[in-house]
Amino acid sequence: MPKQFSQEERERFLADKHVAVLSVAADDGRPPASVPIWYGYTPGGDILINTGAGLRKARLIEQAGAVTLVVQREEVPYQYVVVEGTVTATTKPAPLAQRAAIAIRYLGEEAGRAFAAGMDDDSGVLFTIRPDRWLTADFSEDM
Repeated sequence: MPKQFSQEERERFLADKHVAVLSVAADDGRPPASVPIWYGYTPGGDILINTGAGLRKARLIEQAGAVTLVVQREEVPYQYVVVEGTVTATTKPAPLAQRAAIAIRYLGEEAGRAFAAGMDDDSGVLFTIRPDRWLTADFSEDM
């Protein structure tokens, strides 16, 4: 049986660099939309998602007002954090500083700044998501 993360462990895990899978309800009878995504997070804070304003996932997030984010460790020992959250703010266009911070997290300083600067300033949207419910599992003691 996996053990559950403590609050500090789950927040630290979420703050580590992982590619997440974001799921949001679909509006056309299809199953929920699920996509890999970069995110920003500081322990105790909200989750930040930056994406293209014209994309289907952005439209679905705005309509649903809630998402699920799955963050996992893919190597042994397996661990994961699932966050169900409410969208508390939608910022259009996404501020350059926030776009850059998320890109730097994944690409490093130079490449992250270049990536963020290369995006059209008016085409992005930043979603702020308040974590409402957490599900966690840590299989490290099972190894």
